[in-house]
Amino acid sequence: MANDSVYRAPAGTHDLLPPETDRWIEVVSAFARRAERFGYGLVVTPVFEHREVFERVGTSTDVVSKEMYDFADKGGRALALRPEGTAPVVRAYVQHRPTVPWKVWYVTPLFRYERPQKGRYRQHWQVGAEVLGTDDPDVDVEVISLAHGFLQQAGVTGCTLLLNSMGNRESRAGYVAELRNYLLDYGRDLGDEFRDRVAANPLRILDSKREDWQDVVERAPQLTEHLDDASREHFEAVQRGLGSIGIKYELTPRLVRGFDYYTSTTFEFVTDALDAAQNAVAGGGRYDQLAEDMGGPPTPGIGFGLGLERLLLAAAAPGGGDARRDRLDAFVVDGVGGGEATMVLHELRESGLRADRAYGGRSVKAQWKAADRSGAAYGVMLGRDEVSRGEVAVKDLERGDQVEVPREQLAGWLRLRGEEGKA
Repeated sequence: MANDSVYRAPAGTHDLLPPETDRWIEVVSAFARRAERFGYGLVVTPVFEHREVFERVGTSTDVVSKEMYDFADKGGRALALRPEGTAPVVRAYVQHRPTVPWKVWYVTPLFRYERPQKGRYRQHWQVGAEVLGTDDPDVDVEVISLAHGFLQQAGVTGCTLLLNSMGNRESRAGYVAELRNYLLDYGRDLGDEFRDRVAANPLRILDSKREDWQDVVERAPQLTEHLDDASREHFEAVQRGLGSIGIKYELTPRLVRGFDYYTSTTFEFVTDALDAAQNAVAGGGRYDQLAEDMGGPPTPGIGFGLGLERLLLAAAAPGGGDARRDRLDAFVVDGVGGGEATMVLHELRESGLRADRAYGGRSVKAQWKAADRSGAAYGVMLGRDEVSRGEVAVKDLERGDQVEVPREQLAGWLRLRGEEGKA
């Protein structure tokens, strides 16, 4: 007997089916259009990379040490499924050396072996944007503005921008040493896991959600108190730029993000539409040494990622959440047989309209039921009398009104009614 559990989606993954996928398509399309307006082009990288690409994220991070799906292929190469979006884009930049500033956006699945949560799966989807080749603080403002406006457009309510600076590696070194000493002193009773994390990278303590560690974290020294002059000036310029375009933010000195490559500006968007423990919908920051770490020329960069599943949970569904409304412009009901319905359907689709029909020789009554279920705006009836007159009967499936339309004018008539409905 077959094992039924084998024929189900693996734990921590899920299937996304129509009509729910309508909102998914709308969100990705809206992000693509907004990114294009900002001058970003689409980049597509492999789902798996050499493991070393992601080790640049930080071997002390949970993503690399515990959550990454890594494996040896049949040639013995150490590979890993993509756990985050930035490192592959930077690898592509280092390999191909495009003209800078290089401004790109992506949509991709990510893979992490972690406890599944609401809006976060072991395979989840992310859109994001990256800019490589300039350290101008105005670019930081542009990237944050790209994310901010998209979240507003998507209908995410109660959204707050958290902002911090990680400084550069030189200024951060002194802070990390002071933080390590503080944590080992005041957190000596918090157990082996705490001490191991402090030894590996004390910054990882600051972004931990462990409740028993929070008292020590809250009293820890702040990174912004250790910024050098150049880092402080950059951060102040970012704040001025955000203020000039009306984007509000909260300074959050303990915001360090989850990866070791971050430098300078870091940010997160959180919303009260999600549970407090998992309320981030987007986040990112600068990574000014990552390209150089991968063997490329010194190249500053900044970007962000935005989880689609979590966004769809937080976003207000348009029109009350009916993803199927007007999904089709027309549903063709065949009352004559032969090839007439096939020709009408072809003409409608080739004219740019969304159209469908029932198949399998179903009765006219069953076809009308299928038309009602389809969510189409209109039903197009091919009856013998109408066809003999060169006409079709068109029924408004919401109101029930029916009119006869000349066959050769059908596509134009439907398009005009669709435009009137949008006005």
